[in-house]
Amino acid sequence: MKSKIQESKKNNTETMGKKFLLIAALLFFSFSIQAQDKKAKELLDQVTAKVQSYNTIIIDFKYSLTNAKENINQDSKGNVTMKGNQYVLNFMGVTKIFDGKKTYTIVPEDEEITISKVNEKDDNAITPSKMLTFFNTGYKYNMDILQNVKGRKIQYIKLVPTSSKDQRKEVLLGIDIQTKHIYNLIEIGKKGTKTTLTVNSFKTNQPLSKNQFTFAESKYPNYYINKLD
Repeated sequence: MKSKIQESKKNNTETMGKKFLLIAALLFFSFSIQAQDKKAKELLDQVTAKVQSYNTIIIDFKYSLTNAKENINQDSKGNVTMKGNQYVLNFMGVTKIFDGKKTYTIVPEDEEITISKVNEKDDNAITPSKMLTFFNTGYKYNMDILQNVKGRKIQYIKLVPTSSKDQRKEVLLGIDIQTKHIYNLIEIGKKGTKTTLTVNSFKTNQPLSKNQFTFAESKYPNYYINKLD
């Protein structure tokens, strides 16, 4: 009888021991994730602070879109000049100018210009300036791999959209550890589409023309102008 009691106590002790190890492991794992998230948050905050410290930003970039199932493989180049919330974006043959109140979309191929108002307070309004700090809301994130790219240390942060309606499975944000500038952005869609935006040059605090963000209708005498607002 005594041996059965001792055996029962032994089994209970072993069970408690296993449970303790399991709980300890879970707590350690949870702590590691929180610590990792904290490091990711700190790095993202540094990127945001760096971007907001510049008076002007000029970026030349490469954009790639691939989908193996659909046999899609496209490459494009573009550039954007920004000052505050104003910008001039040239991409895929189209120029977009935002003067702080209205957006002017100029399409030379169609000789057409579309003018529309933009509510900058609208969180859903996508602008180039927001693209540099988009990661601050709507994502769960943690540190990913560290890569050496042509002598530059690029730390990747994996961002997973919190909205189930988002068509993106995940986003990988590559950050230059030394400069705290975004090196590239990789979006992986739920249907296999992968888009990559790589920054070829990142210039800051460059002198700009006084009329850099001013739309001059006189430059487009033969264009059809479509005013949405």
